[in-house]
Amino acid sequence: MEESSDLYDVYDAISPAPWADNHQHMEDLDNVECLRRKIKYYFMNPCEKYHARGRKPWKLFLQIIKIAIITIQLVSFGLSNQMVVTFKEENLMTFKHLFLKGYVDGGMDTYAVYRQADVYGHIDYIIRQYGHLHNITVGNHAYEKNGTFYTPLSVCQEFYRNGTIFPGSETFEIDAQVDTDCREIYPMYQPTLRDSLSDFEIHFKRMISVKITFVLKAINLQTVRHRELPDCYDFNVTITFNNKAHSGRIKIDLENDVDINECRDWKVTGAAARNINLTVLFDCLIIITCLTSFSLCTRSVIKGIQLLFEYKHYCKNHLSKDVPWSDKSEFVNGWYILIIVSDTLTIIGSILKIEIQTKVLTSYDVCSIFLGTGTMFVWIGVIRYMGYFRKYNILILTLRAAFPNVIRFICCAGIIYLSYCFCGWIVLGPYHEKFRTLNTVSECLFSLINGDDMFPTFKNMKQKSSLVWTFSRVYLYTFVSLFIYMILSLFITIITDTYDTIKQQQQSGTPTSELQKFLSVCKDLPNSGVYRLEENSCFLDQCINRFRKHQERLTSEA
Repeated sequence: MEESSDLYDVYDAISPAPWADNHQHMEDLDNVECLRRKIKYYFMNPCEKYHARGRKPWKLFLQIIKIAIITIQLVSFGLSNQMVVTFKEENLMTFKHLFLKGYVDGGMDTYAVYRQADVYGHIDYIIRQYGHLHNITVGNHAYEKNGTFYTPLSVCQEFYRNGTIFPGSETFEIDAQVDTDCREIYPMYQPTLRDSLSDFEIHFKRMISVKITFVLKAINLQTVRHRELPDCYDFNVTITFNNKAHSGRIKIDLENDVDINECRDWKVTGAAARNINLTVLFDCLIIITCLTSFSLCTRSVIKGIQLLFEYKHYCKNHLSKDVPWSDKSEFVNGWYILIIVSDTLTIIGSILKIEIQTKVLTSYDVCSIFLGTGTMFVWIGVIRYMGYFRKYNILILTLRAAFPNVIRFICCAGIIYLSYCFCGWIVLGPYHEKFRTLNTVSECLFSLINGDDMFPTFKNMKQKSSLVWTFSRVYLYTFVSLFIYMILSLFITIITDTYDTIKQQQQSGTPTSELQKFLSVCKDLPNSGVYRLEENSCFLDQCINRFRKHQERLTSEA
């Protein structure tokens, strides 16, 4: 009997009691159900989360406020930037009419000189116009001063160091090293080229370019009407005589770089200037709002990644299989990523805007890119909340489902598109203006795909070579037929097939992915009250389960 009792003791020590297995099974079911509710709660919309746990949709309220204030900021910055752009463009047009001899609007593409006397005449005209600027301009332009002296006008000639060229005998000798000869001229005291530089000579056969540079200052007074302090502008004007082609045609171009500075001394009467501190304070409010939105969305992304790891652990331990990529991507909310990116861009753009308003920076273009892109992403993010409605959600689901197939299709079509670009550039470039560069070729072909500018593209083909002209017809007809009638039709088919598939899935209501099947087991509605208890019960269940496991280990050891 003693041996028998010992055997029973050994059996009890080795084999756990049946009630322990049943308890372990119930514990696993509770953990799985807890995970299922947490994941289902994570995928609820703000209204459902409010009914489930009574939590107010702070992110939704914050996004609505952020859209309003960011749009106001963008409109304000756009109106201010519009005045700056208008002032720059009109001054550029003014300089072309003042310093380019015989210039007419829209004639920069054909503005050139062909005789040596015309080159000297144009340079002399620029110097005389610059010297008499105060008497001829209707604007508030002035010379730049360096201390008590005016900044001189600079004439720089770039030419090959040495060379003898004899086209008649088809011989030449050239030194490829480029020398630069710069002269400074004070036109106010020497108003002509002959008086300023009597020994100035242009080496036309070796000449690469002649650049005339000078600086003019102006004040943008139009901002006074908008209760903004005027800015002071420095226009760095560069007039280039381009002879790089050595074709007998010297192109002339005028460009200006603009520096915007705060005026040193100013006085405005008759109008109250807008308080810049209020604008800066408004920008700071936007930065704080975006930082808050950034923090909340980052927290949601981290929460989704944590749930993904828990779901992967469940699939590995209970189902012995890995989670597919389609289910993994469900936990990484792309809308939150979009909002995080938009918040980052808006914060950077707002900081640049503050520095522009305080005249620390003048990079309007960089600030415009950040603010414009950030605002665009913010408005695109509104689609996320429209997706909570069933009829609007089908558009978002179609775009998301069709995206991988669309990318694959674009990669294949892009290869064909590039092949046509290279072929058109090499063959048709010498005979058609729209095929001179790869950039213009791509723009021309893209316009043809959209049915734009077809007839001029066919008509403007030069007929100097009958072989190339025949090739151009075959090239253009095959491209239009291939892309419009085949490739675009296939592209539309991909979208429509995906739309029909998504629509059928919504009508049937059957889960299609493993994650949806896992969540479909939970039938608890958001207003059932279970999620309010679940909020704290999962943590308490884990503590109780750990305590029970510890007690069971102590019992088994005893």
